[in-house]
Amino acid sequence: MTHPTLKQFSRRIGGFTLIELMIACVILAIIVAVALPSYNQQTQKARRSDARNALLDLAGREERYLSVSSAYTQVNANVGYGGAAWPQTVMPNGFYQVSVAVPDPAYTGLGPSFILTAVPVPTSVQAADTQCAKFTVNQVGKQTAYTSANVDNTTTCWGL
Repeated sequence: MTHPTLKQFSRRIGGFTLIELMIACVILAIIVAVALPSYNQQTQKARRSDARNALLDLAGREERYLSVSSAYTQVNANVGYGGAAWPQTVMPNGFYQVSVAVPDPAYTGLGPSFILTAVPVPTSVQAADTQCAKFTVNQVGKQTAYTSANVDNTTTCWGL
């Protein structure tokens, strides 16, 4: 003979009640609602890092070209990039476009100059990044960044 409460208990072991499943779904929804914005922010920061690295790599290539030819170049093939003219997506993930201006229109000093600019590809998710909408590096290594409203945000975006 089995005790009636033990029999009821053994029937309940077979699965979850609707209330238990709903509570689990609510808890999961809360966790996702908290974690997703943080995840998106971290991936956005990683993409910014890719843009900065691409600019610094290209600046190094420009300096190598200068050491051989005594001038900077705006021809992408001269610095090891094939394909179309600038602007060009030079990163494997395709979130930023890089462009080169030789000479730098804002440079007032003597000697050769360049300015490299990275902006989000308009059709990418990174285009929604309004805090760091443009990164630049020039021939003296000056790193700057601007918001989508063209306000200097170098400290935040370059981490200087």
